[in-house]
Amino acid sequence: MAITTKQAAEKWGISDRRVRNLCSSGKILGATLLGKEWSIPDNAKKPDDGRLRSSEEGMQKGRETMYEEIAKLVLYRSQDKENVLYKLGDIFYRFDTQDKYKNNHAYQEVMVDEIYTQIKEILNIATDYGFDHNLWQNYLTYYLITNENSFSLTCETRGATEGASVNLFAKNDYKVFMNLFHYDFSNIERVLGIQCFSILENYVAVKKSELVYNKNISEKVQTLSEKLNQAKNVEEFFDLVTGFYKAFGVGKFGLNKAFRIQSVGDDIVFNPINNMDSVVLDDLIGYEIQKKKLVDNTESFINGNKANNCLLFGDSGTGKSTSIKAIINQYYPSGLRMIEIYKHQFKDLSNIIAKIKNRNYKFIIYMDDLSFEEFETEYKFLKAVIEGGVETKPDNVLIYATSNRRHLIKENWNDRDDMNNDGEIHKSDTMEEKLSLVNRFGVTISYSKPTPSEYFNIVLELAKRNNLKSSEEEIKREANKWELSHGGISGRTAQQFINYMIGVEKIEK
Repeated sequence: MAITTKQAAEKWGISDRRVRNLCSSGKILGATLLGKEWSIPDNAKKPDDGRLRSSEEGMQKGRETMYEEIAKLVLYRSQDKENVLYKLGDIFYRFDTQDKYKNNHAYQEVMVDEIYTQIKEILNIATDYGFDHNLWQNYLTYYLITNENSFSLTCETRGATEGASVNLFAKNDYKVFMNLFHYDFSNIERVLGIQCFSILENYVAVKKSELVYNKNISEKVQTLSEKLNQAKNVEEFFDLVTGFYKAFGVGKFGLNKAFRIQSVGDDIVFNPINNMDSVVLDDLIGYEIQKKKLVDNTESFINGNKANNCLLFGDSGTGKSTSIKAIINQYYPSGLRMIEIYKHQFKDLSNIIAKIKNRNYKFIIYMDDLSFEEFETEYKFLKAVIEGGVETKPDNVLIYATSNRRHLIKENWNDRDDMNNDGEIHKSDTMEEKLSLVNRFGVTISYSKPTPSEYFNIVLELAKRNNLKSSEEEIKREANKWELSHGGISGRTAQQFINYMIGVEKIEK
């Protein structure tokens, strides 16, 4: 006969997490891992884990308490003492050193309230990123891979340097995190009569749509968390974390594809864009020459070669923005990131570039639907940054823009008047000024409206991909009616028509 870890935990009066750790470390004779669950002989004896259980002291023999562990941190010491880790450390310090939290019910209620506040914060993070299973270990992993310090930033660029003295500080901190990974919460749960930590360690999340959370971050955190949980020693833990930094980076830029900026006082904050459209270049039907030109320039950039700023111009709804989003999705694993900015933020361009020029990523600063009226002068900031300013634009930054205007800045016939009042002929300074911006984009790619034949090809291909049951003739007939009343021929019109047809066929079913 065999029992589960949960049954063993109830039998021995310890947490399920503790039983699993004892199984993993080989301290329970006869325990066998079947898939993801342990099978334990029902006559197995509770191993001596070397801990002193005392309701009065709550201390662990031969092992540091949580606040003592956190106090050892060097590189990963946080200046923000309001985060979950430091808040829990403070709670455990008071629990272990002040008897009133063990003997006085009123004080215990206060402490339970504080603990639940931090549990809620962990649950909020777990919801934002779709974490599951062991939320405590997921939180610690998230803390590690978002902590931008001198060591993690160096590893992002160069990887861990063998023999470097800083490695000793890093391993000191990783030893702390290893201990926190396997921290036993059973004593505080028993004294306060709570189960929240045990629930966190064996959490079953409600299944959510990928639109609700960032699936990319969720998978990376949980995969690394599982590996760190199985690390046999601090050397393995060190290799896993530093390997992650080198492969994916650290902090926001390491986890996210795209960002918007926000001015906070004199500072610039990068806010991740969650749930970016997962479009790929093959989703854009046609425009093969345009896509190849964009891919060639981007691949040259990614590979560290010379590349140009890109302007994608032409009719609306032809796939300009879609192409750039698809490029980001395609080359994200190669270190490509996107920062989307708007005209009113052009004055911050120099500060944005200063913050990203030393990071180990390639950045595309993306400007969608770029155009300027006669009275708008923001384009002068852009001109200076692209080319012509005193400071050289770093090699890891390019500017990609889309526009419905070929020349970006509104022109009128007076701009072409080469005569002054005295009748002297000269080159139009106004025209030169307005054309100088577009000339700073080394690659210009034209996206024109599809012909009627190309429009129907796009519609039929989209219908095929979406498994529409209507005949080709019916689809073409309805598509023709649709474009006449919905803005004319374009790829966007074709996609909107297909969305409509999908809904119609579902209703008819």
